[in-house]
Amino acid sequence: MDDKNWKEEYKAWKTLSTSQILLLEHGAKSLSQSWLLNEMWCEWKGIKKLKETELPSLNTPCRDLNKDPWE
Repeated sequence: MDDKNWKEEYKAWKTLSTSQILLLEHGAKSLSQSWLLNEMWCEWKGIKKLKETELPSLNTPCRDLNKDPWE
């Protein structure tokens, strides 16, 4: 996974406040800011995982619901 540009991707995917943008651009200056930055990184990671996940094929036949599954 290439996460060098995670901040740019995150900014493109989300509507951010001015303080969030400044934090992404200039980095954390305190412990609480580092927590906020980490929270954004974790959210980016979750979004990226969703975007990269393949959806299941809908062309597979449905199983017969009337059939006993233990047969």
